[in-house]
Amino acid sequence: MKFILGLLILSCITLTSSCMKGESVDLVIHNARIHTLNGLDKIEDAIAIRDGQIVEVGPERQILNKYSANEYIDAEQKHIYPGFTDAHGHLMAYARQKLSVNLVGCRSYDELIVRVQKYKAKNKADFILGSGWDQTLWDEEEFPTNTQLNEEFPNISVALVRVDGHSMLVNDHLLKSSNVIQLVESSPEEYDGGYFIYSDDSIPTGMIIDNAMNPIFELAPEFSKKKLTNAIKEIQNELFSYGITGVHEAGIENKDLGLFQSWVTKDILDLNIYGMLKPSEENIAFARKEGIYENENLSIRSFKVFADGALGSRGAFLKAPYSDQPNKSGHLTLPFEEIDRIAKICEEVGYQMNTHSIGDSTNRLMLDLYKRVFKTNPDHRWRIEHAQVIDIEDLGALAAAGAFPSIQPTHAVTDHPWVLKRIGPERMKGAYAYQAILEEFGIVAIGSDFPFDQLDPFKTIHAATNRLDWEGRPSGGFLPEQKISLDDCIKGMTLWASMAAFQENQLGTIEEGKDATIVIFENPIASYSKFKNNFANTVFIKGKKVYSVE
Repeated sequence: MKFILGLLILSCITLTSSCMKGESVDLVIHNARIHTLNGLDKIEDAIAIRDGQIVEVGPERQILNKYSANEYIDAEQKHIYPGFTDAHGHLMAYARQKLSVNLVGCRSYDELIVRVQKYKAKNKADFILGSGWDQTLWDEEEFPTNTQLNEEFPNISVALVRVDGHSMLVNDHLLKSSNVIQLVESSPEEYDGGYFIYSDDSIPTGMIIDNAMNPIFELAPEFSKKKLTNAIKEIQNELFSYGITGVHEAGIENKDLGLFQSWVTKDILDLNIYGMLKPSEENIAFARKEGIYENENLSIRSFKVFADGALGSRGAFLKAPYSDQPNKSGHLTLPFEEIDRIAKICEEVGYQMNTHSIGDSTNRLMLDLYKRVFKTNPDHRWRIEHAQVIDIEDLGALAAAGAFPSIQPTHAVTDHPWVLKRIGPERMKGAYAYQAILEEFGIVAIGSDFPFDQLDPFKTIHAATNRLDWEGRPSGGFLPEQKISLDDCIKGMTLWASMAAFQENQLGTIEEGKDATIVIFENPIASYSKFKNNFANTVFIKGKKVYSVE
C-alpha cells in the first residue's frame, strides 16, 4: 500500500513539474518593447516563437509562465519591430556596382577620373564599368562631355553610369570600337526611347540616354558567379545591419534568375526576396510555365516595366516640355502598344505589373491602363513605382485604378537642388507628393531604390517625416506640406510593403501565426529634427538568428 501511495505521489509531482514548465517553444524574447503594428497600437513585453512562427505576443509574466523555451533572450527594454522591407531595391545592380568603379559621392569630374584610374591600377581589364556619378554635385547643371575621359583613357573602353541609372558617359574608344552609334541609328525602332547627345558641331559628347545604353550593357564583361555571390553576401549583411529583412527586387534579368534560385537553395540568401521579372521573352516563358513562383524565401509574381526615364536625365515623360529645356518632353522607353501587351500577359499569368513611372504623362497613361484591370480584378495591386510627378488633377485616379503607389522618400531630398528648374513651380504641386498620395490611396509601399539612392532606412524615415536630407538640407524642408507621419512611414516599410507583395498573411506585423521575422533595434525608432543613426542589434528571419552585433 505504501508502495502504491508513493507511486501516486511521484506521479503527481511529475505532472505538476511538467505543467510548471509550460508549453515548449524554441525561443522566448522578453523584457522588450515589442511594436506589434497590428492595428491596436499595443506595445507588448514578450514573444514566444516555435518552428519559425510567432506563437504568442503578450505581457512578460504571461509568456514566461506559459512557455518553456530552448533559448531565452533578455532584450533589456530594447525596441522590437517587424523586419523592414525595402519595397524597391536593386540587389544585382548593387552587387555589380561593388565590383566596378563606385562613383557615388564624387564631388568633381577630376575625382571621377581619379577613382577610375585607381580601379584600373588594381584590375586588369579592357573594359571598365562604373556607376553613381551625379554632375549636380559638381555645381554643374548640364551633362559632362567625354573630353577628359578620352585624354586619360585613350586605349581602353570606359562606361560610367549616372546615379539614376538612366544615362551614361562613355569614352570615344568605346564608341568607335563598338560601332554602337551606327547600330542604334540603323535600328531606331529597337532603341526608341533613347538617344545620344551631340555637341553643336554634331560630334558625340559621350553621353547616352536610356535605351541607347542597352548595346553598351551587352558589351560589358560579366563578373564571375563567385564574385557576385561574395558581393551579395556583403550586401545582405549590410541590409541586416539596418534591420532590413526583405527586398522587392525591381527588375530581374533572366540571366540572374538562376543565381537567385541557387542562392536560396544553398542557404546563401536568407533575405526575403520578392522578385519583379524584367519582361524579356525568356522571363515571360518562365512566368507562363511556373505561374506564381514560391521557393523558400524567393517569391516571384510580378513584372517590372520601365515606362519612361528619369528627371535627372530629362527622360521622364512629361505632359509639357521641360522648363529648362523647352525642346524636350522626355519619352516612353517602351511603345505603349508593348506596355499594353505586357499588361495582358500579366492578366493572363496572374502577375502584378509594377511600372516605373516618373513623369506626369507616364503616370496618366498607366493609371488609365490600370483602370481597365481594376474593372475585372479590384485586388490586382498593380503598382506605380516612384509616382514622382503626378498632375494634381490625376491624383484621384490612383484609387479609381487600384494603382498601388510605391515611393522612395529619399528621392525628394536628393533631387531638390535641381528639380524646380526641370519642371517649374506649377508641376511641383504634384511632385514627390507623398502625403497627398497617401490621402488619396490610403497606403503606400516605401523603398529606397538602392544603389541609386541611400539604402539606410533611417535616412528614408528622416526624408519622409522631415523632408530633409541627412545633412539637414534644405532649410525648412523640401515641400514640407508633403511630409508623412512616422507611423505611416514605418507601416510603409512593414505592413504596407507586405501588402504590396501579397504577403500580409506572413509578414509586416508581429502577431500569432505570422513568420517570426523581427528585429531588435539598438535605439528607439523616432523622427528627429537632426538625423541620427540607428542599427539592428539582432535580426531573426522565420525565427532564425541571421544577424547580431555580437
